Amino acid sequence: MGFDVDALRVAIEAHGRVIRVVVAEVKGSAPREVGAAMLVWSGGQSGTIGGGALEFEAAKAGLGLNVPCKLSTHALGPDLGQCCGGSVTLLSEIYTSEDLARLQGDVIARPIKPEPQPLAVTRLLNAARAQGQRPEPQMIAGWMVEPVARPTQPLWIWGAGHVGRALVQVLSPLPEFEITWVDALHSKFPERIPECVTALPAQEPDRLVPHAPSDAHHLILTYSHQLDLALCHRLLGHGFEFAGLIGSKTKWARFRARLSALGHSAEQIARLTCPIGRPELGKHPQAIAIGVAAELMALSQRLDLKKEHSA
Repeated sequence: MGFDVDALRVAIEAHGRVIRVVVAEVKGSAPREVGAAMLVWSGGQSGTIGGGALEFEAAKAGLGLNVPCKLSTHALGPDLGQCCGGSVTLLSEIYTSEDLARLQGDVIARPIKPEPQPLAVTRLLNAARAQGQRPEPQMIAGWMVEPVARPTQPLWIWGAGHVGRALVQVLSPLPEFEITWVDALHSKFPERIPECVTALPAQEPDRLVPHAPSDAHHLILTYSHQLDLALCHRLLGHGFEFAGLIGSKTKWARFRARLSALGHSAEQIARLTCPIGRPELGKHPQAIAIGVAAELMALSQRLDLKKEHSA
């Protein structure tokens, strides 16, 4: 979760004046968390703060905004007829191309009303700069503070066939993944590739493994069992956070034997995951992608909790 400056820039370039509506505070039950945001312009919008009547009213109010920014609080039950039972405070802000220059750094902090920067915000910004601490989106003493949205998990997808394409479709909208997509043939990639995805055609894909971060996630699903094996072999010698291989139990048994013959220990080989996803969902590419996405998101949550506890 964070301030997506790139998305705001694209929207402004396409539509001019854009209103950004962000959830600044939540009390009780609400459809989205603090930091969830949507962009609104004349004739359209992107992103979501929870949908339904709340989003409709926020978009309508945003288009009528005649001051630089405004706070509004909404009781979801009495005011909007929703069943969440809580209330949300929204911050609506007008942005134009002239405003983009001030959105610098890794944390976007700005006053809701013109007033000096409070000590609590100063301390938070100093900690972010000095210690690399990424603050949670929050409203502090009349200021809104949000980290800039950045992908936090490198993800390498090996293969641009039907399953590879489905995985990119499902995973590319998720902000935490920085996706590198590799295939032996340039022609295998679709004409349109999401902006957040880096496509790398390579005649020998396995030779790219040393360029992957050692904490990356990898999904191996190429057209060739031989190439799949070569990638597994290279990754075991390189290091990774997670590496999953598409295939059957029979394929995995053969790969374990071949990787063992290549000198990898049983403990090393066990770090690879095969099969990946949720087999009970079926073998349709989109079904595989949904299962794999759920597996990766659960893994990311576990890793985040582990980092928090070790901090």
